[in-house]
Amino acid sequence: MDVIDKIKAPVAAEMDQFNESLHEELYNDNPLLKKAVEHLLKTSGKQLRPLLVLLSARMVGKVNDNVIRVAIALELLHTASLLHDDVVDESDRRRGLPSLNAFMTNQVAVLTGDYVLSKSLECCAALGDDVRVFRYFSQLGQSLADGELLQIHGNDSEELSETAYFDVISRKTASLFSVCARLGALTAGGTENDAERLAQFGKLIGICFQLRDDVFDYGTAEVGKPLGNDMREGKITLPAIYAINHTGNEAMRALALKVRRREASSEEIRQLIDFSISEGGLDYVQWRMKDMQGMADGLIDDTRDATIAEALHLLASFVAERVF
Repeated sequence: MDVIDKIKAPVAAEMDQFNESLHEELYNDNPLLKKAVEHLLKTSGKQLRPLLVLLSARMVGKVNDNVIRVAIALELLHTASLLHDDVVDESDRRRGLPSLNAFMTNQVAVLTGDYVLSKSLECCAALGDDVRVFRYFSQLGQSLADGELLQIHGNDSEELSETAYFDVISRKTASLFSVCARLGALTAGGTENDAERLAQFGKLIGICFQLRDDVFDYGTAEVGKPLGNDMREGKITLPAIYAINHTGNEAMRALALKVRRREASSEEIRQLIDFSISEGGLDYVQWRMKDMQGMADGLIDDTRDATIAEALHLLASFVAERVF
């Protein structure tokens, strides 16, 4: 049993229920949409976000129909945001396979994203009259778009700032993990204190997840992500930001800004990658992840369900140390 299976084990039956309901929600007999959805389901990944919803629910109560619905709503919102992001970023790969915009067209990807987003809202509407769920769900949608716009705005900046970098990933990746944990707890009947504690846990592992994903761009693992893919999209991530600021190397700073403008050659991208590694960029990110993993572990209430607590500890470890 690999680590993902171990994490899923306490909620395996609930995950099966989630996937069955997700497929039902996405079914449509429109031939073009059906083809698009079938491709999306092939690239569904490890489903860490719905898994976090279910584990958070089990930590404070039981998985009920509303927990499943909120897990589906959040997964659909996440999927819609990825579809739109791939078009914005002109990405052609997603989890080792062609992105939908590359597999079909930009038009199909955008319209499929709109359809999936509307399905997520429909699922949210079926949750009842708990205004907290709607508030956090709508705030998440705003945060994801806000983070993407901040990232685009940053591409015109001459500054290479850790603060700006963490601001973007906190609004994007981390906010989604945080809301998954919060709404899992709330829909299972947890208290506001329970939900806040789990939301902070989710935020920390969300940041770790993004940091690890950024490290993969430096060729550290076979994850279906081409070497330097972020840089080809004009993104300068933490390893390069740290290495440049730590050394004060103005030539590398100028090169990073050239990468950000998408004017750098493949050879220049490779040069920046090698510099970032040699000057401790990856070591620094590993240290930041380890620190955040420790804080996340400290938020897990080990006095409750020991099996669920262990699964959450494994999840925190996985996102910070994963190699795929």
